Amino acid sequence: MTPSITQYLSQRRQQPNGEPLCAYLYDLDALAAHARQLREALPANCELFYAAKANPMAPILETLAPVVDGFEAASGGELAWLAERHPEQRLLFGGPGKLESELEQALTLGVECIHVESLTELQRLAALGARLGRRVPLMLRMNIPLDGMPSTRLAMAGKPTPFGLDPEDLPEALALIAEQDRLDLQGFHFHLMSHQLDPRVQLALIQHCLRTVGDWQARFGLDLSVINLGGGIGVDYRQPNRRFDWPGFCQALRQLIDEEPMGKLRLRFECGRFISAYCGYYVMEVLDIKRNHGEWFAIGRGGTHHFRTPAAQDHDHPFHLVRSERPPRLRNENVTLVGQLCTPKDVLARRQPIAELAIGDWLVFRHAGAYAWNISHQRFLMHPAPEQIFLRGGTAFSSPVDEAQ
Repeated sequence: MTPSITQYLSQRRQQPNGEPLCAYLYDLDALAAHARQLREALPANCELFYAAKANPMAPILETLAPVVDGFEAASGGELAWLAERHPEQRLLFGGPGKLESELEQALTLGVECIHVESLTELQRLAALGARLGRRVPLMLRMNIPLDGMPSTRLAMAGKPTPFGLDPEDLPEALALIAEQDRLDLQGFHFHLMSHQLDPRVQLALIQHCLRTVGDWQARFGLDLSVINLGGGIGVDYRQPNRRFDWPGFCQALRQLIDEEPMGKLRLRFECGRFISAYCGYYVMEVLDIKRNHGEWFAIGRGGTHHFRTPAAQDHDHPFHLVRSERPPRLRNENVTLVGQLCTPKDVLARRQPIAELAIGDWLVFRHAGAYAWNISHQRFLMHPAPEQIFLRGGTAFSSPVDEAQ
């Protein structure tokens, strides 16, 4: 845990409010420092955008806005939220199945670029550009073959998926762009896979993208300005102290850029999970400890309806135990950590070795700042929402759920 989180929990212990604790805690200073390190390590011709779908809470966005180069939205709702709170920020708009009204919304807001997922979407943008009399800045998202490269648990390219255009459709897409003077092709977008933990594989994928674009530029006579390489940098929930080697990756990326004939092309990254995951913690107070058919269970206040990450990623989530002053109910046992839901799937970690445990102890789950509260089935059983507590400059403040996301 960061020092700020540890200090807050210590202070909270001294000021109990009667109800068992269930809360998200976010260290905004740690978030800003982490994002700044990521941005500063990149080569000069690279940009870092934040994929807001990872965590769109207002204090998170406010912390990242001065650090990153812009935000990426994946729906009309996200686009409206980002534009309302940060109208000065550069915005990108992506995602499959965009409504025509959302495409019009993006053009009206003047987004920097729209990531086109299909020929149908390209045709809709051509018609909108003509009707509105607006320039349509766009990238074509491509699903390219990956030539046997290692994959991850979540791949969006290199195989049949709903994402991006098939390379066979590229000539037709480029012909339509050439016919429509409102369509402005800035470059290509590649989001090939998520949960990438190997910098060497990520560099090989980038090199593959650069060479593919180089071939297309030569074949079709294209004059491009940027390649969007997506995000996909992973967070290792199974080995929580292991991190993707971003400094080493950026150093090797700089060498790769020097070796490839890129011309004036800029490289753009859209990271979400890798930026915000480490700043967040989900806290459950232990309500009950019980043995059932020879196994121990700790039931905490909350569960996967608040924190869906372990169930979504199918792992035992890493945690810290913050002991109360109560004498332990058990010692040196393996304990499964569960929530309050009426389903056996409400499990956050199975058979974890715990030296001591008592009712009233706090289970603090780390790496909970991305794809956590915002992807959870929050209204199931109508339990109250967890507190949302943000720490900045030694001060803690809370944000109501409906205003925080």
